[in-house]
Amino acid sequence: MPESYRQDVRALALFADMDQVNFESLMRGSYVQNFPPRIDLITEGDSPDFLHVVVSGAVDLFSSWNGRETSMATVRPVSTFILAATIKDAPYLMSARTLEKSRIILLPSEDVRQVFEKDGAFARAIVTELSQCYRAVVKNTKDLKLRTSLERLANYLLRQMGRTGSSAFDLLMEKRRLASFLGMTPENLSRAFKGLEPYGVRVDGNHIKITDAEELMRFAKPSPLIDDHST
Repeated sequence: MPESYRQDVRALALFADMDQVNFESLMRGSYVQNFPPRIDLITEGDSPDFLHVVVSGAVDLFSSWNGRETSMATVRPVSTFILAATIKDAPYLMSARTLEKSRIILLPSEDVRQVFEKDGAFARAIVTELSQCYRAVVKNTKDLKLRTSLERLANYLLRQMGRTGSSAFDLLMEKRRLASFLGMTPENLSRAFKGLEPYGVRVDGNHIKITDAEELMRFAKPSPLIDDHST
């Protein structure tokens, strides 16, 4: 594996403090693979053979049931998925596919579990990451259960405005995926965008412009206990 990719992995909080000998042991069985867009990487229900590290591109985590499909999250560089299944050696609860050309490092799950057993720093980092994932799930559940579709979209747009540092930005995902992520149908999403026009939201294709952020915030009522995804 090229040294630059090893450095990318080492820089992640998950691997940053682990013993160098254990890190080298973990890297020995790993390899890098390039994937074109729209390629399935894992399937929910399958056993976790690898822990995946996205070093370029983007990956969609999604789930299906009874003929329906929903987008759960988008993974961007540099980050891992799906850690809980790897550590627990339990079936994947989500599927994953590339959204664009992606380069992914695959770490054998058995090796990850072996190092987890003997490296205290690595084990603590895993607990921290899984705790953050749990809190993110709780916040997402609160968003879905406590807010209307219009409020969910408004808060999503405010988060994107904060991420870009600009009141004008492009959506990171196509509208069909965004609708799924926010728990809506595409038709409901279209109506929600129109419903936010009185609050200063202007839409042109995939481009969003927020002309009155204060009015949008008054309507959305963002909360750090729901919308702050960093804690």
